[in-house]
Amino acid sequence: MVILVHLLASFIASGAFGILFNAPKRTLLQCGLSGMVGWMVYILLEPRMESVFSTVAATFLVGVLSQLFARAYKKPVIIFSVAGIIPLVPGGLAYDAMRRFVENEYDLAVEFAARAFLLSGSIAIGLVLSEVLGQLLIRRVPRRLRGRTAK
Repeated sequence: MVILVHLLASFIASGAFGILFNAPKRTLLQCGLSGMVGWMVYILLEPRMESVFSTVAATFLVGVLSQLFARAYKKPVIIFSVAGIIPLVPGGLAYDAMRRFVENEYDLAVEFAARAFLLSGSIAIGLVLSEVLGQLLIRRVPRRLRGRTAK
């Protein structure tokens, strides 16, 4: 039951951010799906791995899925990737860090800020890694298999 709530909440959050991000209406389902898949990978890996590594894995999958959606629907990758990473963004952790700074609890504030910074960096690493590996694989596939005509 808890998994279904996570699935639904992450799908709605990603789809709603797609609306705020002004994504085309035809892509909102894919935006929600990419966020839901990324969040589920994070939820399933987080108890077994460090949260930074599970965030990298989830973001990598969101990046790959975003590239596939972008090719299939002929839209920019950023539409799917930005909406897909929304459930992974450590906004609550950053808020807690700022709150601890205001309350003069600097030890906890620095700890929370460092964790938020690491998670944000792991999101960037996952997206870049998926993009780089996607470009490397595209170069290895012959043109005739990609749907282009050789000239």
